[in-house]
Amino acid sequence: MALQQIYRTSLSLLTDLYQLTMAYGYWKNGMAEQEAVFHLYFRKNPFGGGYTVAAGLEHAIQYLQALKFTKDDLAYLGSLEGSQGQPLFEQGFLDYLGAMEFTCDVDAVLEGTVVFPSEPLVRVKGPLLQAQLIETPLLTIINFETLIATKAARIKEAAKGDMVIEFGMRRAQGIDGSLSAARAAYIGGADATSNLLAGQLYNIPVRGTHAHSWVQAFDSEEEAFEAYGEAFPQDTVLLVDTYDTLEGVKKAIAVAQKLQPKGFGFGGIRLDSGDLTYLSKEARKLLDEAGFTDTNIVASNDLDERLITHLKQEGAKINVWGVGTKMITAYDQPALGGVYKLAALKDGTWAYKIKLSEQLVKTSNPGILQVRRYFNQERYLADMIYNELEPLPEQPQIVDPLDSTRRRNVEQDAKYKDLLVPVFKQGELIYTLPGLPSIKAHSLQEVSQLHESIRRYLNPHNYPAGLESGLHHFKIDLILQLREKEKSR
Repeated sequence: MALQQIYRTSLSLLTDLYQLTMAYGYWKNGMAEQEAVFHLYFRKNPFGGGYTVAAGLEHAIQYLQALKFTKDDLAYLGSLEGSQGQPLFEQGFLDYLGAMEFTCDVDAVLEGTVVFPSEPLVRVKGPLLQAQLIETPLLTIINFETLIATKAARIKEAAKGDMVIEFGMRRAQGIDGSLSAARAAYIGGADATSNLLAGQLYNIPVRGTHAHSWVQAFDSEEEAFEAYGEAFPQDTVLLVDTYDTLEGVKKAIAVAQKLQPKGFGFGGIRLDSGDLTYLSKEARKLLDEAGFTDTNIVASNDLDERLITHLKQEGAKINVWGVGTKMITAYDQPALGGVYKLAALKDGTWAYKIKLSEQLVKTSNPGILQVRRYFNQERYLADMIYNELEPLPEQPQIVDPLDSTRRRNVEQDAKYKDLLVPVFKQGELIYTLPGLPSIKAHSLQEVSQLHESIRRYLNPHNYPAGLESGLHHFKIDLILQLREKEKSR
């Protein structure tokens, strides 16, 4: 019963307890309706890479559209008790939640856009209580899908135009992990998925072959291949490494030749073990000698961008890559580390807020922030984070948030665009959701706009992204004021 409820129940309690305790505190102190601004961003590109691909916005939109505390939600919250057995939340607060309608403004970076550390992916402006409540669900959606989309983009880059199929459902982190990751992988560059439910839900192309058990179920490989070819005469892909790989290739060729008069389409062979470079080269020779020059060689077996690059450098004759565990789980980095920080609070006028830390990278940026991207006809040049409420100089300068000695003047003739676009206005959706193929096309185009030195996965160059100099100076002044204030207490 619980499994069926996961996707049918209200998701308003898909959050951490402390979001509700803070919300209760805001309500109790008369701060619930005070206008606030929060930014969702990350501090470091994943996988040691030079860029990140934003994803998850559509799911975040769907969550916010359905945000409403049901009677069951409120009954559960009402049942929670403190350490002395008293109700954790008083009835007046529960009544407030029951009547609450989502009324925030939400601006976000479009899915598939390349983004960089400290840049807001989502900006939420509205009542403090509401903006606080949605922190955890936004993070769980955006963090994971952005991570997987970025991994897929790196793998697609390594494949150099070859087809990439997402094969990872069996190793994914549960049901939801397999579904949202399949979608995110498609955004990042995967061409298809083996996950049928993801194919149904998101209209992603589905691809697959057969398992070793199919071959084992027959008395011989030839019988197994022939039976599979008879069942699926078009574009058949045969797994050839159950017993002896190259012998399996020869048997697959023999079966294909036997079935050719019936219109058999020999789509490919799949290699799932062994020395993929050697085996693919030998298999290619055998296929070409038999006249199957268009038959694909599909490889799987714990692939990632590094191994694909290595295989290509060795001259492997593989042209379709089935990538499973390493992509669907973001195997070498399990989390993006995105955060959601208060940046401004209104009490008549805006008061800018900042979180201090002993680590500079964990010090947040104050203001109502936007990201401006500069570009020319060839590529993206630089990104500038700026405060929308402050005028910009004629000649903007970008300051690295982690090294103030690194600065860049923006070319005067550079074109620009602002990355955060309106999604919700006072709780109403005003953004038209694009189809998934359009998001994927946008993602591929975005990555192509980066210099190849930033796209490479080993020791990439840093893309110039930082604070507008006026915002940088304001941030430093605010840090000094807060530290002086703390000392005087």
